[in-house]
Amino acid sequence: MKRNTLSRVTRTPVLHESLFRGLDQLLNDETFSPFGALSREGLRTNGWMPPVDIRETADTFEFTAELPGLTKDDVSITIEDKVLTLAGERKWNDEETKNNYHRVERAYGTFTRAFTLPNSVDSDKVAAKFEHGLLTVSVPKADEVKPRQIKIN
Repeated sequence: MKRNTLSRVTRTPVLHESLFRGLDQLLNDETFSPFGALSREGLRTNGWMPPVDIRETADTFEFTAELPGLTKDDVSITIEDKVLTLAGERKWNDEETKNNYHRVERAYGTFTRAFTLPNSVDSDKVAAKFEHGLLTVSVPKADEVKPRQIKIN
């Protein structure tokens, strides 16, 4: 009986060691490491994807993107073939690398978000505003698809 007990005890640390070694390798991979955003070359800028809310009103489709730390000059908006594209870049300030960061959780680099619009929009009348880190793009519906009240005679 002692032999079986001892045998189990000696195998368990080997299993744990193997498991923890694999886990350690996984966590030290730049993809999963909390320090993965910082590499020898500096900050990794693979891109990011800001969240966007899409709302439909009677007259418009409204796209609101969360872009903290950016200005309107950091963002471009295009419409081509009924596709609304928001693109931009959050740049890493090289002076920041001198501040001995332990963790960088904010995303840096370029982003692109594209949304297919319905055929029933008037892309010539698109309006955009940027306030407090929120970009709001209003895409009006074409007049022929807006709901209208019909008067009964």
